[in-house]
Amino acid sequence: MASEPSEPLSDSDLLARHVAGEPDAFGELVRRHRDRLWAVALRTLGDREEAADAVQDALVSAFRAAHTFRGQSAVTTWLHRITVNACLDRVRKAATRKTSPVDDTERLEQLLEPHESAEAPAERQDLHRELLAALGTLPAEQRAALVLVDMQGYPVAEAARILDVPTGTVKSRCARGRARLAPLLVHLRSEGGEASELSPGRNRTQRASVPPASGPSDTGTSDPAGVKGGGGRT
Repeated sequence: MASEPSEPLSDSDLLARHVAGEPDAFGELVRRHRDRLWAVALRTLGDREEAADAVQDALVSAFRAAHTFRGQSAVTTWLHRITVNACLDRVRKAATRKTSPVDDTERLEQLLEPHESAEAPAERQDLHRELLAALGTLPAEQRAALVLVDMQGYPVAEAARILDVPTGTVKSRCARGRARLAPLLVHLRSEGGEASELSPGRNRTQRASVPPASGPSDTGTSDPAGVKGGGGRT
């Protein structure tokens, strides 16, 4: 008599097994969550190479700091917090160099997520580029809050846990960010159609995927750096 398939391990069980030395446990966590981490990083940073580097930095940090996880939040919240912090660090460093993550047409083309590139209507591509360019004008903290709440569809309470701030802070950052974006995007509303991705809960299905890694490296292994390969420019 065949035995019934076992239930998949929880995120916390996988993390505990990683801490205990099981070589493939962290790789499974990466496979489960990398697409959402990538989507948050890409939309926060507005640059594919920077986003890939931020996700790699975050996964390396999580890999090394797994023993410090105390279960006070979900593992996915913990991973998102580390990823957002890695993104904000890069935004601040870019600001000190006085560079913009969306400063020319060529780079804007590279921001289109894989599912948006060839098949999407031209109007959708134009909207996506304008939205990312507008997001790039916001302070890093406002941008991160809007990406989580309005573009990724996280509840405010969950976004607050990810950002490690009170819910009121997330609400105020979103409100200030929307107010700053309104004059930049008002012409999109006047043109009709789907005006903006920046509306709460509109994008609850995470469709962005990490591009496949180049070369023989396997992101399913315990090496968190395996996520890096496909995020760069093509």
